[in-house]
Amino acid sequence: MHYPIPVSPEEIFALRSRPVDEEMIAVAIAGVVKLARSQGQSLDDLTAEVLEDDPMLDNVQRRWLSNLVEQAWQTLP
Repeated sequence: MHYPIPVSPEEIFALRSRPVDEEMIAVAIAGVVKLARSQGQSLDDLTAEVLEDDPMLDNVQRRWLSNLVEQAWQTLP
């Protein structure tokens, strides 16, 4: 991977200045999962946040992203 997995909210937000590609999105999701775990959140907590109504994503996109987050949660050590 060309991007290290972020370990803080600041590092996750810093990804916004980089070009968007599949690898960057995967790294961002991995960073969010690791950060949520380090803050004691459960998969259900994180999934609920992803599924919250947001003007940026529609329901289908939020469900798709929720599935990706769940896969990352189960895959990452």
